[in-house]
Amino acid sequence: MRIGTGYDVHRLEEGRRLIIGGVDIPHRAGLAGHSDADVLAHAVMDALLGAATLGDIGRHFPDDDTAYKDACSMDLMRKVGEKVRARGYQIVNIDATVIAQNPRMAPYIDEICGNIGEALGVCATQINVKATTEEGLGFTGAELGIAAQAVCLLDTAT
Repeated sequence: MRIGTGYDVHRLEEGRRLIIGGVDIPHRAGLAGHSDADVLAHAVMDALLGAATLGDIGRHFPDDDTAYKDACSMDLMRKVGEKVRARGYQIVNIDATVIAQNPRMAPYIDEICGNIGEALGVCATQINVKATTEEGLGFTGAELGIAAQAVCLLDTAT
């Protein structure tokens, strides 16, 4: 069994869509980044890549490569799932947290879990996503950005 962790953060920027876990969430601003800046997807991908000792998303999808400009993170996640399986692992579970003062994530959690499960070829019941605020503290509390962290468990494929 292998455990991996991931963390990502992006600043909020006017004029961009807010994509979290593959869901387009109505909000006053979106996340800045080279791709769609899906902070949750990036944290999950880093956890998976780390558990499989495959580096991080920057190694596989560098932000100076125009091929990934405005890329859909769910498409990148599919590729990460393939890399993890090619390494001989299966995903046991993923547990992740979105850290954002606003918007509230609760209405989107089931869809997010479904998107991640579909992208990785696992049941949505193997994915757990929760959200928290930082009670107005720090950059997320001041609504300057959104962060996410994830942990995953891999096992050897049977």
